[in-house]
Amino acid sequence: MPKNIRVAPRKFTVYTEKNLEKVPQLSRFSADQVLAMRAVAQVLPFRVNDYVIDELIDWDRVPDDPMFQLTFPQPGMLADGELDKMIDLLRKDAGKDDIKTEARRIQLGLNPHPAGQKSMNVPKLEGTEVAGMQHKYRETVLFFPSSGQTCHSYCTYCFRWPQFVGLDDMKFAAQEADRMVDYLKQHKEVNSVLFTGGDPMVMKTRVLRRYLEPLLADELNHIVSIRIGTKAMAYWPQRFVSDDDSDDLMRLYDEVHSAGRNLAIMAHYSHPVELSTPTGQAAMERVRQTGAVIRCQAPLIRHVNDDAEVWASMWKRQITLGAIPYYMFVERDTGPRQYFEVPLGRAYDIFSTAYRRVSGLARTVRGPSMSATPGKVLVDGVTEVQGQKVYALKFIQGRNPEWVNRIFFAKYDEHARWLDDLQPAFEDKWFWQDELEAMKQKGWSADWSDASHIDKRVSEFGHVQFA
Repeated sequence: MPKNIRVAPRKFTVYTEKNLEKVPQLSRFSADQVLAMRAVAQVLPFRVNDYVIDELIDWDRVPDDPMFQLTFPQPGMLADGELDKMIDLLRKDAGKDDIKTEARRIQLGLNPHPAGQKSMNVPKLEGTEVAGMQHKYRETVLFFPSSGQTCHSYCTYCFRWPQFVGLDDMKFAAQEADRMVDYLKQHKEVNSVLFTGGDPMVMKTRVLRRYLEPLLADELNHIVSIRIGTKAMAYWPQRFVSDDDSDDLMRLYDEVHSAGRNLAIMAHYSHPVELSTPTGQAAMERVRQTGAVIRCQAPLIRHVNDDAEVWASMWKRQITLGAIPYYMFVERDTGPRQYFEVPLGRAYDIFSTAYRRVSGLARTVRGPSMSATPGKVLVDGVTEVQGQKVYALKFIQGRNPEWVNRIFFAKYDEHARWLDDLQPAFEDKWFWQDELEAMKQKGWSADWSDASHIDKRVSEFGHVQFA
């Protein structure tokens, strides 16, 4: 068992749009500035706790402080007309229904579920959709436990923001683990389960145990890795060292490791300051002592970490603390993307510059990577081919496994911010375009069946046939 690491307990105090004005540090802002924050918080989720406020934000640097930008509503997150309308409604003390109606109108225009999450990723068991699961890639299933569909604090860029604003018909959540287990028993091609949310680490250990323990059964020994996507190590590290059930949590992690499963904590670190506190560092050490692996990932976000030195410093600190740099993501095409997104060319420059500043131990990191509709696409380079400047792109994951690791080219566009902004180089259309369209038209619902059966189903495109 892990050795005893302790920090002083701390009471969890949270602020939302309902009591935003009670954050003591906001007294330095004018009434109009706070009103603008409230207006944005009517549309996009806001939740922050006092650990973030007291230990991660440098209030002498606000509003430019990156952690303030990461957790507090910013006026630029809404278009001018939309922001003015929300401010006007609040000033007039409009009714809740009027405010909600306008907020919904804005929300539905923000591409709440990109990349086919609702239309193409939901698996079926005996002809019925399995709630709270996604199965986009053959080997990996995502599971959204219902008790983990919130976070200790919300990131302002979060691509899963619809989970938190009451768009119930767009929410992923599963009430129990039974359906997940039944599905996995029938799908031997799956070798990795990713618990995500929200944040699974908001759950008490006794609840998390109900989801993890069934995966340790011998009949599911094809599951070789269990992943937990979490921001808790950055936003509430007390969860791992001083909460009343943190010891139980470490025992659970140890049990998963002892059962022969790889337990990977997919920790979301957006800035080096999140790795700088004694509590945060103690949390990492305690988790590592259970045998769990910490893999670190985050999107590249304007106003927060769009600087090569920030990323290089963060990766070096992660290595020092025994974690593994894993991914730099491109901000998804949803929510207030116009405020946060960075052009792909600049994103690649930031990644490459940071990459050159670290040793080989940190070069496990991959990026910039886009989780787009056809799959996870890496911007692998900017180069010249046949006299034409192009992006070299590569599939890290694909809806068709045969796409994985395949390189293809796009015309260079200095303004492009997402895969959909790009045009193929040297071809009239993407090599995967017809097959992806066939998947959409046939209503593919992530029914992978078993791997051997997949290999026998040959489509008109020479790949997998989707029913």
